[in-house]
Amino acid sequence: EVQLQAYGGGLVQAGGSLRLSCAASGFTFDDYGIGWFRQAPGKEREGVSVIRNKDKITWYADSVKGRFTISSDNAKNTVYLQIDSLKPEDTAVYYCAADRLARLSLLLHRYDYWGQGTEVTVSS
Repeated sequence: EVQLQAYGGGLVQAGGSLRLSCAASGFTFDDYGIGWFRQAPGKEREGVSVIRNKDKITWYADSVKGRFTISSDNAKNTVYLQIDSLKPEDTAVYYCAADRLARLSLLLHRYDYWGQGTEVTVSS
């Protein structure tokens, strides 16, 4: 059974940091790309970052470049999202998702499996 479990969210003040994790199981982790997406209240889900697990190539949305860092540990089947210099506009539910073709894309329809998400709330 394929599972993606996102965790590590919480309440933090603006300027602080969080490290989100996505634990994967039920598929060949090394062959996939794993993306992070977020959905703020009242807004559409948007892509944040993606990593290709095979060669660690990454891509970021312009809005998070310089503040967010994605990484993955193939031995642990886990992807991380380090978030620094948090802003109130980062408040959202953060989801991880898996793309079997590892296309380094943040188009939602290209992802085969989705986790349930973890909530990040940034206070000002």
